[in-house]
Amino acid sequence: MMQFYWKALVIGFGGTLAMDVWALVLAFGFGMALPNWGLVGRWFTHLAQGRFFHDDIALAQPHPFETLVGWLAHYAIGIFYAALLIFLAGPGWLASPTFLPAFLIGMITVGAGWFILQPGMGAGWAASLHPNPMQVRFLNLVAHAVFAAGLYGTALVLARA
Repeated sequence: MMQFYWKALVIGFGGTLAMDVWALVLAFGFGMALPNWGLVGRWFTHLAQGRFFHDDIALAQPHPFETLVGWLAHYAIGIFYAALLIFLAGPGWLASPTFLPAFLIGMITVGAGWFILQPGMGAGWAASLHPNPMQVRFLNLVAHAVFAAGLYGTALVLARA
């Protein structure tokens, strides 16, 4: 069982790190804004107090350590999804990873952003209240495909180690 947790931790970290590297590529290569994990942390701290929906999370009361909370939540969720992937794909997947299960998990994770996080933070369902929702949706799909590639790539490295 410890092997399961260790591999979920490493694979989830690798997938999430891939997503963060992608965000850096977009920021430094194309001038796009980096994700604001502080606002995600603010949402999580308000969630712990029983408030799910906000009109605009940027206007909500700030909390100490919200940036740290956001980063920790970001990586913890990536690790959770890696554990789900390993559980659903089975131990054979760890020995011989394939891309499709990782890709399916990556695409499923988009739903959490579209139907939990974005409405909770005030962006509407699937960023419907954003000035350019189709662009946000496309970028979400690409970022989560990169997450999936990171899950798969990290699992491959572990399988060959």
